[in-house]
Amino acid sequence: MSVSTISESVVSEKDAMTTVTPANPDSPILVTGATGKQGGATARRLLAGGWPVRALVRDLTTPAAAALAAAGAQLVRGDFDDPASLPPALDGAAALFGVPPLSFTPVGSTTDLEVARGRALIDAAAAAGIKQVVFSTLASTSTEVPGSAGKALIEQYLHDHIALPTVLRPVRFMTNYLSDGAIGIDGISNGVHRHLFPPHEPMQIIALEDIAEFAALAFAEPTRFAGRTLELAGDEPTPVEAAAAITEATGIPVRYERVTDEEAAAISSEVAAIRKHWHTGHQWHADIESLRVIHPGLRTLTDWLTESGAAAIRAHLTAP
Repeated sequence: MSVSTISESVVSEKDAMTTVTPANPDSPILVTGATGKQGGATARRLLAGGWPVRALVRDLTTPAAAALAAAGAQLVRGDFDDPASLPPALDGAAALFGVPPLSFTPVGSTTDLEVARGRALIDAAAAAGIKQVVFSTLASTSTEVPGSAGKALIEQYLHDHIALPTVLRPVRFMTNYLSDGAIGIDGISNGVHRHLFPPHEPMQIIALEDIAEFAALAFAEPTRFAGRTLELAGDEPTPVEAAAAITEATGIPVRYERVTDEEAAAISSEVAAIRKHWHTGHQWHADIESLRVIHPGLRTLTDWLTESGAAAIRAHLTAP
């Protein structure tokens, strides 16, 4: 099966006129990672659009799981490390939204375990007769991104075993400005946002809601999006411009500071490799204008800040 990216395929006039309605209104879409960022946003978007949603969770009693149930999702317990739990979760499902089953150690991601988890999910979907899977992985660059090897193997396995596969490759989330920066990058601490990116070069970002919107579009028209790989971004300010936009929207001074080589190496070898990768010009390359033809409501950073981001950042930074 051939795989086409958005930049390689011609965007048709029909792309601009899509009405997002359930393709299978009587059968649920199973959403993995539903208590997390991408899965949670996708579950909420599908529920809002009238899709029945079944949410795969490891713990049925968490506040996030309870919120999903209150929103109308059917909860089902499952764990990628317990393959026997996956077939019951997929039984009767119309389609699957999958998020990378990440595995981290102090020195970085564990590719073998990540691939084993991804393949277990895909195998279970294929065995259940599910024809459509939308899998969200990681934005690509001109060369392999450190930590992306497992996702590439999962993507290929998906195309080899599922009839109607769609791969979404989102860049950095706008909500990352709300992270705690525990490892020394991301988030905002003491008025400073620290990261690996050069301060005055474009940095592509995307709103979680827009990842969910592309997933909904794919589920609405399975054959149209089958075999497609979409590199996803909604805006590309420089880190300095982003900090200025956050300052203006929140009224809280924020400045950008780039992590040094030494600081990156002290975090982990993988983080150091990513900084070097970015420094040598290997950056994300989503075609934002083409994406906006498919999804005209694609959010810029300013849109996201106005809609919800500024309030969320302000609450996060002023919390006791």
